[in-house]
Amino acid sequence: MVQTPVKKLTFEEFLEQYPNGGIYELLKGEIIPVEVTRAHKNVSRFLMLAFNDEIRRLGLEYIADKDIIIKTFTDAGQEQGRNPDVSVVSASQWNSNVLAYGALIEAIQLAVEVTSTNWDDDYVDKLDEYQRLGIIEYWIVDYLAIASRAYLGNPKLPTVFVYQLVEGQYQVQKFTGNVRIISTTFPELALTVKEVVAASQIQKL
Repeated sequence: MVQTPVKKLTFEEFLEQYPNGGIYELLKGEIIPVEVTRAHKNVSRFLMLAFNDEIRRLGLEYIADKDIIIKTFTDAGQEQGRNPDVSVVSASQWNSNVLAYGALIEAIQLAVEVTSTNWDDDYVDKLDEYQRLGIIEYWIVDYLAIASRAYLGNPKLPTVFVYQLVEGQYQVQKFTGNVRIISTTFPELALTVKEVVAASQIQKL
């Protein structure tokens, strides 16, 4: 029996066929559901609220949200649809077309990925795609210390990696424990990895 190949979706077709409810990404032309734990959601929500507090406190021209789909490309030129756990977008970029849906095709200011069992996707594929798109700052939040020792070292500790785009290439800083996370997007942000890890267990309503 000959199987008919499944048609690979374009980014526009992905948006048109996006299912109701849940979070999905476009990977290799297919719609893939994104399932995360409550702890993962706690960390994402904690960071989004921390960013929004800074935006309001300093009057920054940013918008932080968790439901923004971004069009990226693989090194082979294949269209992907990524949904970072937290996205920070310039207000002018977001408000340039307020009647459009949540998808963006331009680089954003900051993308945050909170790691889970498919952690290599964050460390390899998304890193490559976000760099190629030109996202200015990219956080990998490995609150479970789930990645390999090649990334985390030995012993493995909960870590936040902050990548900054410099002349088209990411330069990375690694933060653990009580060290304050340094961000060019939020230079006055007073946040440590220890606080991020704690947020995974307890989320205030």
